[in-house]
Amino acid sequence: MHSVGYRANALLTFAITILALMCGMASLSDNFNSPSPSAQVQVLNINWFQKQPNANDEISMTLNISADLQSLFTWNTKQVFVFLAAEYETPKHSLNQISLWDGIIPSKEHAKFWIHTSNKYRFIDQGSNLRGKEYNLTIHWHVMPKTGKMFADKIVMPGFRLPEEYR
Repeated sequence: MHSVGYRANALLTFAITILALMCGMASLSDNFNSPSPSAQVQVLNINWFQKQPNANDEISMTLNISADLQSLFTWNTKQVFVFLAAEYETPKHSLNQISLWDGIIPSKEHAKFWIHTSNKYRFIDQGSNLRGKEYNLTIHWHVMPKTGKMFADKIVMPGFRLPEEYR
């Protein structure tokens, strides 16, 4: 006959093995989620477009941001960090990114939103490169899971142009 300690050890080892197997299967099941988020951004107004005393261009704009990021949420999603960036090219740099707005979405219930706002962060370019410049508005998101690897993606919305003259 086996002792009580031996039987308890066998039972505990079996239980931990089953628990580890279930945790592994649960983590892998999150990979089968294929999110389909959507977003739309409208530039309602360029509030001002001016040259600063140090020769940098500065822009303030009014935006409508709407997004449905509910499909990013699964049982394993803790929160989603989302931000809107203006992206453009200059002669010096092939990619310039300026964050205009950001937010943290704590739950699926808050993941469908519409916001009317001015840019939260200053849109400044070092130099006089922005007059008449074409730019993209891009919604980026980073999904922060409860367990496992964090992932990020984006939606690019091209076709925006800044004014030719300062206002």
